[in-house]
Amino acid sequence: MNNTVISVKVDKNVKKSAQEVAKSAGLNLSTIINSYLRQIIATRHIDIYSPEQMSPNLEKLISKLETDLKKGNISSKYSNVDDFIADLKN
Repeated sequence: MNNTVISVKVDKNVKKSAQEVAKSAGLNLSTIINSYLRQIIATRHIDIYSPEQMSPNLEKLISKLETDLKKGNISSKYSNVDDFIADLKN
């Protein structure tokens, strides 16, 4: 095998997090990157994932829901829609 070196600049935190994920799978970044490059070649398709950032409003809502869950401030479980609607009307 004739190896070569590719130098890329990545965010320090991205690299660290990716190394942790790779290590947990028993791999290193070089193996993962080589695998992804081979996948691109084989499929002729580049798949890029970038999660959307949450809005401040959504972060507040989620925080409130998590607090409510911890306090037990959650609705009852319903086995049918009629019971749910009856509880809403009360």
